[in-house]
Amino acid sequence: MNKIRKGDEVIVIAGRDKGKRGTVSLRKDENHLVVDGVNLVKKHTKPNPMAGTTGGIVDKTMPIHQSNVAIYNPATGKADRVGIKLLADGKKVRFFKSSGDEIKAA
Repeated sequence: MNKIRKGDEVIVIAGRDKGKRGTVSLRKDENHLVVDGVNLVKKHTKPNPMAGTTGGIVDKTMPIHQSNVAIYNPATGKADRVGIKLLADGKKVRFFKSSGDEIKAA
């Protein structure tokens, strides 16, 4: 079970974009996430008349390693760690380590 999933609100804790918040839009692989508005790069694109695209410089969101982000706890307004516990009915749920509150699925 992944501790950070698609749709979670995360905060960047290391790197160039430290302190920025965003929503996970994609899990690229086991260790990399694409977070909206974080790790933006300038991409130079050629025009393609067959596809109807114009050329120029566009902003592109690149993947970031999951160790550089932490889940955002709206109750405290800070980054938090995630734990996984097993309920009595055999279901696994994620919870915030600081408060013990359950993380609601997006």
